[in-house]
Amino acid sequence: MGISSLGAGSSILTQDVIDQLRAADNAKYVTPISSKLTVENKKQDDLEVIDSYMTNLIDSINELNSSSLYDERGAEITGTSVAVTAAAGSDIQDFSLNVTTLATKQIEQSGSFASEDALVSGGAGQINLNIDGQDFAIDYTDTTTLKELKALINDVAGDKVDATVVQIGATDFRLFISSADTGTTQNITITDVTGTIDSKLSTDFDAAAIQSGVNAAFTFNGLPISRTSNTVDDLLSGVSITLKEVGTSQVNISQDRETIMAKFDSFVEKYNESVSGIKKMVLSSVDSETRGSFSSESTIKNMLSTIEDMVQSIGGGVGSLIDYGFDVDKEGVMTLDKDVLTTKMDENSANVEAFFAGGTFDNGDGTTTELDGAFNEYATKIEEYTKYDATLDQLKSSITDSISSLEDKKTLANERLESKYEIMARRFAAYDLIISKLNSASSMFAQIANAQTAAQNS
Repeated sequence: MGISSLGAGSSILTQDVIDQLRAADNAKYVTPISSKLTVENKKQDDLEVIDSYMTNLIDSINELNSSSLYDERGAEITGTSVAVTAAAGSDIQDFSLNVTTLATKQIEQSGSFASEDALVSGGAGQINLNIDGQDFAIDYTDTTTLKELKALINDVAGDKVDATVVQIGATDFRLFISSADTGTTQNITITDVTGTIDSKLSTDFDAAAIQSGVNAAFTFNGLPISRTSNTVDDLLSGVSITLKEVGTSQVNISQDRETIMAKFDSFVEKYNESVSGIKKMVLSSVDSETRGSFSSESTIKNMLSTIEDMVQSIGGGVGSLIDYGFDVDKEGVMTLDKDVLTTKMDENSANVEAFFAGGTFDNGDGTTTELDGAFNEYATKIEEYTKYDATLDQLKSSITDSISSLEDKKTLANERLESKYEIMARRFAAYDLIISKLNSASSMFAQIANAQTAAQNS
């Protein structure tokens, strides 16, 4: 009985046989390469994550190894009469401020006009506005209204005064002019140069001040002080004082501990994030699901050890991070005891700055030690791995080269198998044709034999 294969002749040389042979060769030659590629690609992806960890950690360290951080100042104020800000590096100090008078603007008003569209003159002319020793010439015409005069004043003298029209009543509109600045030098006078301006403007202003410009008066630690403005930034170097109301306030300018502690918190957070993430990547395990991609990679393990060991080793010989409240438990988790760090700052803030950021450290026995700074040491050690063309870059290049080589091998293996099984398919087809012809001949001989047997039996 004739049966089919690739063509129509054999039950042996079938496509299933080729597929099974191809699968066996794939398992032998291609699958191992694919498995290695999966591992290397995972390493490549994880190395990008490590780069991110290290970048964040270095950034947090660099914020702590800058002396400017420890120069930040905060102002604590008891009382509501002033607001105070202190620039970085300004003197740490306490003082009292007693505000007796706030600086005010000069405010003048005109006489009453029936509306804001009322004319200010029966003819063209000019007035002169004087303030703080400056003269401003303002021209008008016989059609200039009160509202238009306001605009002219603002256009010409707007840097020194503010003019506005206020409706007091149904037919009571007045021009108000106030000085832009405060103090006794801000007296406003208006002179009718041509003698044509309405008398409500030319005469009423001279005696119509509703608020006089006066200087601010206050005491600094009991010493009388006067300023033309309520903003005082020339009394103490780097300190800006805003006088808000009459009254007494106590001011304490000190190191801005809140900002400093926030930077330390950020470092601890980035440290724990980096260490815990890398620990998972170097974890050894018989279980492939939990085994880290760098479990057999010494470079990453050495970098992790360096990061962890420096907590106790750096410090320039005058201490370690442990002495300043840092600690790492057996799981590698870092914590910071802020009470310990605060006590150190209270005892000698200059030593704390020198220890962390570099400088002269007072040993307390009459001698000093010049320090690079613990966090400068930390950054230098980590950058031995992270800087351009350093250890991590070299590892990255090695992984990239390995992936490229494996992809080439996989392509070559597939091409060889493709060629091998293309030839095999053609041979199977040829063999199938031969088998088909043999099957046909066999069938013909069977028919002849059957016919002869039937003839003999008849």
